[in-house]
Amino acid sequence: MARVRWWAVLAAITVVFAGTLYLYALNWRPSDADYDLQGIDVSAANGSIDWAAVQAAGAKFGYIAATSGTDRDAAFEDNWRGAAAAGMRRGAVHVWSLCRGADEQANNFNTTVPKDPAALPSAVSLDFAAGCDTRPDRETLVAALSRYLAVVEANTRRPVILFVSRAFDSRYHITEAIDRPVWSAQNFFAPDYAARPWRMWRASDMRRIDGVSEPVNWDVVAK
Repeated sequence: MARVRWWAVLAAITVVFAGTLYLYALNWRPSDADYDLQGIDVSAANGSIDWAAVQAAGAKFGYIAATSGTDRDAAFEDNWRGAAAAGMRRGAVHVWSLCRGADEQANNFNTTVPKDPAALPSAVSLDFAAGCDTRPDRETLVAALSRYLAVVEANTRRPVILFVSRAFDSRYHITEAIDRPVWSAQNFFAPDYAARPWRMWRASDMRRIDGVSEPVNWDVVAK
């Protein structure tokens, strides 16, 4: 009987510890002393956003999904206006599709995102997505991405940031092939998988903050 009680106590302690750790993770962010520019990246999946509350919670910028392949993000216009109204810096993100051509993706982005000299450099998100099984060889992909960058950068007059997942870079070594600022992602611990030092880091994909009802991606900029 005593042994049963011991295991019950141990189980209870484990549950409490796990819950405490989870709550800590939800509220964790890198130190402002280490990274003074911190913000979020969002899409329609985050629902309606109160950008004034987000700004009050400590976010200094917002990267906003604008397009994905040849589609437009349903919340882009609202988020683009909302971030500006809250006095936050804003940048637009295109989610690359391996199943669409470079020119049609670049034209979709250029016609969706208004020109704004004060905007942050745009980003292209590179990862494997459900619903697209196409896997071009590296040479073909690098050529397509280079074409996309040329078209978008001719319009924005700014270098595009490469937001590359670990899995995508492991397969295609994009950060080695294309010389652009790098945005890497890894929860809680600074990533080191890219061939170039990262300029931006998605430090958490589970942070809870005022203004967003669901967990949000939290990002920092290297000093």
